[in-house]
Amino acid sequence: MAQPGPGPRWVEVAPERITGWVTSFAARHGETSAEPGPGVVVLRAADGAVAECHVPFPPLPSGAPAPATQAELMARHAAADRTVAVLLVRLGGYAAGVFSGAPPRLEASKVGARQVHGRSAAGGWSQHRFARRREKQAATALDAAADTAVAVFGPHLRRLDAVVLGGDRRTVAGLRDDPRLAPYLDRAVERFLTVPDPRLAVLRETPRMFRSVRIRITDGD
Repeated sequence: MAQPGPGPRWVEVAPERITGWVTSFAARHGETSAEPGPGVVVLRAADGAVAECHVPFPPLPSGAPAPATQAELMARHAAADRTVAVLLVRLGGYAAGVFSGAPPRLEASKVGARQVHGRSAAGGWSQHRFARRREKQAATALDAAADTAVAVFGPHLRRLDAVVLGGDRRTVAGLRDDPRLAPYLDRAVERFLTVPDPRLAVLRETPRMFRSVRIRITDGD
């Protein structure tokens, strides 16, 4: 009885490497066709391998449905000059920055932290009191993150092409009801950056993630 092959896997490919990656995919798997779409280009190879190329900042410009043409389109689109705001939030920490140019340069940024205690193992009244204090600390931390985002992003609002969110999804979800952030969240892309504690060094690395082409590979026979 044949054993099932490995499941799909994901890779991230930088804009300057995507044309070479597509060429290598075709060399490894045989004659390849391309099915272009506004957000995903699907490559299908002769041996049954499939690569779903998820481009950043869709839609992708239209072009001839040939792998080489689609690779060039993806490369140019991913590397295009944009002004991108990035907001990273985890409970107790946050970082906001604005990148522009090609390659992206960090124009403005601010990072910060607010203490939020972990959960208490105590029971009874002490536990309820601790929970209320923790909720208050979490709310204060989210307010500080929102304040920072507005201060950093505000001067660039009119020229922002996109907003990228990251950190912890649950924590970021707590910001969505803040009316001050509505003009920015309306421009948020679907791609979410899962990163560790938001620090300046982490923020500086985000262009590598938000510009990459994310590829879901399924092996053939």
